[in-house]
Amino acid sequence: MNRETQSLVCFALKEEAIPFQNLAADLTEVHLLVTGIGRANAESKLRAVLENCRPRQVLTCGFAGALNSQLAIGDVVFATGDAMLLERLGRSGARPASFHCSARVAVTAAEKAELRRTTGADVVEMESEVIQTVCRERGVPCATVRAISDTADEDLPLDFNQISKPDANLDLGKLALAIAKSPGKIPALLRLRKNCRLAAERLAAVLIKVVEQP
Repeated sequence: MNRETQSLVCFALKEEAIPFQNLAADLTEVHLLVTGIGRANAESKLRAVLENCRPRQVLTCGFAGALNSQLAIGDVVFATGDAMLLERLGRSGARPASFHCSARVAVTAAEKAELRRTTGADVVEMESEVIQTVCRERGVPCATVRAISDTADEDLPLDFNQISKPDANLDLGKLALAIAKSPGKIPALLRLRKNCRLAAERLAAVLIKVVEQP
């Protein structure tokens, strides 16, 4: 990554990034960073990159769970304290929202309802708060941009907290074992995969408009 990068676009997972990566393949001033899941991974990866460059803007992106029942699969929401990014994101089809950064995946509709009650947030995710904090320390404009992958009134098919490694990333061996033990959950997992694909595509369509603006 060179020091003149205009946009640093962060994702927790490569699956979140692929559609945008395809759209931005020819944009030399855009750099993608896959951090891994959770605050610790996001902070360490971002700090390492910022030691060598100062991007004009940082976008912290990926999937989010809805806490607001008005949000649907594929809706793209954002939050930023930067006036320029606020204008760009508004023009690009995203809608403003309030975010709660959680240390764990919100798995059930009941968990989401409790988070909505206690935080008032519209969506929940796991990395953006620390990325925003690091960017404020460095004086780098930052925006959280997320696409809804699961709605407020639905349970996830598995408790992903139980099949994660100590570093918060998904343990593929535990995932395979969980599916083998509960094959009846395969249709719900396939629906989630489809929803995530839609969310990633909708997110990419917004992000490419933001990073292409002069």
